[in-house]
Amino acid sequence: MPDKVTDTPHTTVIERRGSGGTILIGLALLIAVAVGAFFLFNKSQNDNLRTDAVTSAAKDVGDSAKKVGDSASKAADDATK
Repeated sequence: MPDKVTDTPHTTVIERRGSGGTILIGLALLIAVAVGAFFLFNKSQNDNLRTDAVTSAAKDVGDSAKKVGDSASKAADDATK
């Protein structure tokens, strides 16, 4: 009896999956944006605090100058009496 040879079809399925590199790059980018936003926000707050301090100091100098002017005016008035 002759040998029986059968050709059965085979289907090969190849699944391609990422190595997770895309997720790591996305996560690193998200962290970089968060750190950058933090520093920009912090810098803005520092600038506002510095501006407030200069404004307050200028107001104090103005108040002091007004007091000196009032004293000088009073002294001049007292001298003319």
